[in-house]
Amino acid sequence: MVYYIIRRVLYAIPIALGVSIICFSLVYLGPGDPIQAVMPDEASEAETQRIRVAYGFDKPIPIQYLLWLNRAVQGDFGNSLQHNRPVIAELIPALRNTFRLAVFAATLSFLIAFVAGGIAAYRNGTWIDKSVTAFAITGVSVPHYWVAIILVIIFAVELGMLPAIGMGSGSSRDWAWDLDHMKALVMPVIALSMIPMGIIMRTTRASVLEVLSQDYVETLRSKGLSELNVLRHVIRNASPTVLAVTGLQFGHLLGGSILIETVFVWPGSGLLLNEAIFKRDVPILQGTILVLAIFFVFVNLIVDVMQTWLDPRIKRG
Repeated sequence: MVYYIIRRVLYAIPIALGVSIICFSLVYLGPGDPIQAVMPDEASEAETQRIRVAYGFDKPIPIQYLLWLNRAVQGDFGNSLQHNRPVIAELIPALRNTFRLAVFAATLSFLIAFVAGGIAAYRNGTWIDKSVTAFAITGVSVPHYWVAIILVIIFAVELGMLPAIGMGSGSSRDWAWDLDHMKALVMPVIALSMIPMGIIMRTTRASVLEVLSQDYVETLRSKGLSELNVLRHVIRNASPTVLAVTGLQFGHLLGGSILIETVFVWPGSGLLLNEAIFKRDVPILQGTILVLAIFFVFVNLIVDVMQTWLDPRIKRG
């Protein structure tokens, strides 16, 4: 098991390096000059050149990458071109808010989807199964930003039950574990959980159906095991696949919440990325995308290890 973990970590290193190269290349993939884009019209050429030197854009590209990578592994992603503040100071609060949103959405998705998918598998072919399948297909098919807009119209505009934007009263970037701030979570979490809920629901149904079709399930029943004990064996054998999909969906929630956070003006990494794209704040883009991508690689690593722990038969080379 230890050897397997070490091997998976070693596999993740070149992936992380490849991600860092792509993030660094964002400076040159976009049209125009990022320094010129943020400089005021009246700025002199000398002032523009001074800023260019300060951010290291005057050096050869390989040297720029190595210097940037050396700073990045130490948590230094440079300064924001727009706010002239360290990127890490902008990034940490945003990531914390996105992580909070993703954890609630992933938990809601998993709990509902695992139970509903399991029930649908046990009631295969009945109206319950068809209803769960229809809900899962709808959740995957309907754009989550559309769901977010509908939720705002109903619960914020028409009923006035929930706040439409921000994180509660006071500063929109402050958080406290009280009713007001928890209410601000409701609509973003529901909208963000729709797609992963549908995916996990369908995966759970398929996995449980596959396990139920195995001969050993009938053997367990023929030996007189109660249905509760049989269910425990079914869940254990279906869990690795569901766990893998859930872990990947959690990674997607962290990196794919940009539209939801924009609709609800939720001050997370998605909203930070959206603002950085329009303002061409390359250091913010580089730092945010790199951290999210590395975290996604880390989630995949954890999922692989947990799958192997649950079922050693699925070890991969």
